[in-house]
Amino acid sequence: MMDREHCPGLFFYTEMLQAFYLLRICDYKTASLHVEKLDTAMKNEMHKLRQLKEMSSDGWDSNDDDKLVLAPPPMDGEWLPRNAVFALVDLMVLMVGRPKGIFKECGKRIQSGLRLIHEELGKLGIQDRVAEVDLQHSTIWMAGLYLMLLVQFLENKVSIELTRCEFVEAQEGLVEMKRWFVRFPTILQGCESTIEMLRGQYAHSVGCFQEAAFHFIEATKLTESKSMQSMCQVYAAVSYLCLGDAESSSEALDLIGPVYRVMDSFVGVREKTCIIFVYGLLLMRQHNLQEARTRLASGLKIAYQQLGNIQLVSQYLTILGTLALQLHDTGQAREILKSSLTLAKTLYDIPTQIWVLSILTGLYRELGERGNEIENSEYEQKKEDDLQRRLAEAHSSSHHLALIEKARFKAQPLHEVAMKRAIAGPSAKVDLDIPESVGLPAPQPAASASRLRDMDSVRRGKRKI
Repeated sequence: MMDREHCPGLFFYTEMLQAFYLLRICDYKTASLHVEKLDTAMKNEMHKLRQLKEMSSDGWDSNDDDKLVLAPPPMDGEWLPRNAVFALVDLMVLMVGRPKGIFKECGKRIQSGLRLIHEELGKLGIQDRVAEVDLQHSTIWMAGLYLMLLVQFLENKVSIELTRCEFVEAQEGLVEMKRWFVRFPTILQGCESTIEMLRGQYAHSVGCFQEAAFHFIEATKLTESKSMQSMCQVYAAVSYLCLGDAESSSEALDLIGPVYRVMDSFVGVREKTCIIFVYGLLLMRQHNLQEARTRLASGLKIAYQQLGNIQLVSQYLTILGTLALQLHDTGQAREILKSSLTLAKTLYDIPTQIWVLSILTGLYRELGERGNEIENSEYEQKKEDDLQRRLAEAHSSSHHLALIEKARFKAQPLHEVAMKRAIAGPSAKVDLDIPESVGLPAPQPAASASRLRDMDSVRRGKRKI
């Protein structure tokens, strides 16, 4: 049994291994239990550090307690610096909290994680004007680790702001990601697909569906991850569907067909639930309502029981409510849509609220409930005015056109970087894999490049499909 008191690093290491695995297979319920343990342990470590600092006063050196020991002497050693581990814990709390819509706590974790990362980057000499070409070879691996974590936090920030329709804040997050990418293009090369995906999500959220589809397709070209490629194809298909014309619907079908046939081959169910969602939309377009209802009901069950992603659940419910209404099952339609509206309000998801409200208004009209129809219609108009104000603000921003432009961000030429590295010798490959070796003086990352993938829900269109 591990000595948690004397080897806290080993506890963090083993708990994170389990949490990473469980997140990968989409067992978020069990993963949450491990993340809670990690969060409690982190808070205890921070409390002990504060006590130690108070007791030692002037003689305390933070470098003395910067390690989370993996094993007792003579093995000794560490996995990652303390602040890197703490930032990872914040990120994992964020990853399990965001799909549940716990945005207030997520915001705190984003601030906490970014503060820790900026503090560590500062220790490595990475200030405002420092770029990749300025890095010493000895700092490349650790700088890469913190920069990758930084991008993960910014990715979650952008996604949350888009869900909440805080488009200007989302722009700021994307612009910050761009600045880091331009300064560190080689280290963050693996993040370019994520940046393009987020540009697509931003463009889609503000109604620029052609541009959104472009960026999603670009993102598929920039990654070798089959999971990432399939998700971006799903996103692009939704953007094409939102364009509404026959040619765009055909494009959507071309994108969904191949991934639908292999959706059971992915680890976990994240991809499958999103693919079923869009496939259901296509079936509705083809007026195959009963088949669409059956497929979407199966997807909803998976999304609710295994993913726990309330935004995706809300969107599934909205589609199923629409189907129930089209099939003249007004009783079920009313209950489903009210549930969807409640979830959309929890997420501050204004477009989905408007979508649900518009369907409910039609339902009340069909049932002759004049009072409910008027009340619902007035609330819908209020939300529509709010959304249009936010969209106008986003479109008038100086960042808007650059973010939706049908072109990838241009980074600085890499020949200088390549030359410097050739002189310095081969550099360590930067990724977020957990190193398998214990107690190495200079941690070497594993060979494969894997990233902590986000549990994104499909970003719905800003108008009904």
